[in-house]
Parts: sequence; structure tokens; C-alpha cells
Amino acid sequence: MFLGMEWYWWLLIVVALVICIPFKVKFMKWWSKREQEKKKNQTGKWGDEDDRG
Repeated sequence: MFLGMEWYWWLLIVVALVICIPFKVKFMKWWSKREQEKKKNQTGKWGDEDDRG
């Protein structure tokens, strides 16, 4: 068949992608939110140190 693979392997790949993509999108949203929180907290900590020093 196509690229030497049987049709059921292509079906399996498509099903795996359909299942994985929403999880990846959810993970990317969570990761960006986490990075923003980390960045916000880090700037706050640096600001506190500048006030004391």
C-alpha cells in the first residue's frame, strides 16, 4: 500500500493523532500559563530584593 504500509497502520496513526492533539493543545495552554506565573513571581522576588538592597 502507501509507503509500504498496510491501511490499518495508517488508520492507527490517524487515530493516535486525533487522540494526542487535544492533549497537546491542553498541555501547551497549561505550560504557557505556568511560565507566565513563574515569570510574574520571579519579577516580584527581584523587586523585593532591590528594595532591601
